Amino acid sequence: MAAPSAPQPPAGTTWRDLMDVAFGEACKAAQAGEAPIGAALFTPTGTLLASAHNRPIASHDPTGHAEILCLREAARVMGNYRLPDTIMAVTLEPCLMCTGALIHARVAGVVFAARDERAGALVSNLEGCSLPFTNHRLWTVEGVMGTECSSLLKRFFLERRK
Repeated sequence: MAAPSAPQPPAGTTWRDLMDVAFGEACKAAQAGEAPIGAALFTPTGTLLASAHNRPIASHDPTGHAEILCLREAARVMGNYRLPDTIMAVTLEPCLMCTGALIHARVAGVVFAARDERAGALVSNLEGCSLPFTNHRLWTVEGVMGTECSSLLKRFFLERRK
């Protein structure tokens, strides 16, 4: 089963509009001392369902990634653990755990800003959505606000290492 091709952004929006919401969440994470990663989930018409930022430190929860928290909130709002036809914008390529959650939630596609060469599981280290044993495929768009999101991450970690 091949991954579906990426559609156009929802009418009246751009991929950047969606990523702006995720970037705002990433900035909140940085202010809270968490890795600056943000996520936002949208309907096919561009309506925001949920947004979140990384909180594993504050929540004492290794699953407290932006994508997971965003999916949890959207599932609560929708009253369903399946979120078909939705679009996630995230500032960093999802890890293996988050990719698995996106597949299980039946998210239609992911727009991400920067590749995660260390732990990315959509394109960098693993094409997680193309594994033959998964029963759902999602499309990806990469590089939207890549420079801004990469710079935020680099500044955050440079500051932490001082």
